[in-house]
Amino acid sequence: MPVYTCKIGSSDGRILVKELDALNDALLRQSLEEQGYVVFEVRKKPFQFLLESGIGRKKIGSKELLLFNQELLVLLKAGLPIIQALDTILESGTGKLNEILSAIREDIKGGMALSAAFEKYPRVFPQLYIASIRAGERTGDLPQTIRRYIAFLKRTEGFRGKIIAALFYPAILITVATLAISMLLIYVVPTFSQIYAGSGSALPLPTQMLINFTGALRHYLPLFLGVVFVGVVIFKHWKETESGRYTVDGLKIKTPFAGSIAIRYSLAGFTRTLATVLGSGIPIVEAMRMSVGTLNNKVLERGLLMAVHRVEEGSKLSTALENMKLLPPLALRMLSVGETTGALEEMLGDISDYFEDEIEKNLHVLSTAIEPAIMVVMGVIIGTIIITMYLPIFKIASTVG
Repeated sequence: MPVYTCKIGSSDGRILVKELDALNDALLRQSLEEQGYVVFEVRKKPFQFLLESGIGRKKIGSKELLLFNQELLVLLKAGLPIIQALDTILESGTGKLNEILSAIREDIKGGMALSAAFEKYPRVFPQLYIASIRAGERTGDLPQTIRRYIAFLKRTEGFRGKIIAALFYPAILITVATLAISMLLIYVVPTFSQIYAGSGSALPLPTQMLINFTGALRHYLPLFLGVVFVGVVIFKHWKETESGRYTVDGLKIKTPFAGSIAIRYSLAGFTRTLATVLGSGIPIVEAMRMSVGTLNNKVLERGLLMAVHRVEEGSKLSTALENMKLLPPLALRMLSVGETTGALEEMLGDISDYFEDEIEKNLHVLSTAIEPAIMVVMGVIIGTIIITMYLPIFKIASTVG
């Protein structure tokens, strides 16, 4: 999600400069104004692709955030006030998170709410987490809110781990195949070409073509790598733009087979997040706006924002989402039942489970099919290269015979 530098005025007359995550500047302006700030300037930070790739990123990992919340929950359940709970965590912790928690402790000691103290570090604590803490403070049941967020983190991280595990072996196969073919083209084929050059005999056309190709590859390899690097940088800059991101995200969901997996993955994250936020006591419209960012796809986000407007106008959630034409009929029926029976949060969780099960099945089929396909393609390419390089030897053998 893009990061914006915001210059805003608070109700007590102070001028503040904050860095905040948002889908776009319009939504961010609207959110800040709803919170009572006067917005002077909203400017997108440069070099967003560096932040997205991890260079200069300040956000702590999900595991670190999970451990902190588990410790905080245990201490709050034991009856410790928030400052004493933070003191206890600070005694055993180290690193960057400890430095931030020390500053948060001082803010709370000065009378600031926990959610407001967390909000000062938007690159460390996700907006969803801050909103959940604020809702817990509002309802007076902070431990229950933290417990709910811990369950959310465990579920999402576990599912992400399953996806990585499913794609790990095919990724290794592709890497090994690429390295093997590169070694053949860059080192093995030129060795054979030197041997054949000394023989003085005419080479078969396929062998000569392969030798010419590998020669050009070795000669222009630095130039080729430079062009690829420049192309990647230009592509990343273009992808940061509104039109670029929209185009790329549109291609993601339109790709055969992989597109349906991408859509289900986005919707699984959205419904899981929405269930968590609603369970924290946040109103449906605000909860939907907060959950939009979990889609991580501009095309889907645009459709969902239209659904948010329909809900604001009085439509049921199931009716608003039906117009997006992304949820399957079963999920829409489940939503409708949840709204009718008052069990919307539970039904959203069940829908997320359904999507995750479907993704696991699709990934199993994909990984099962792609592994032999990679082996066959690799075998054909390597076999073709070897046979092509041995053609002159076969020709000499047939002549002698």
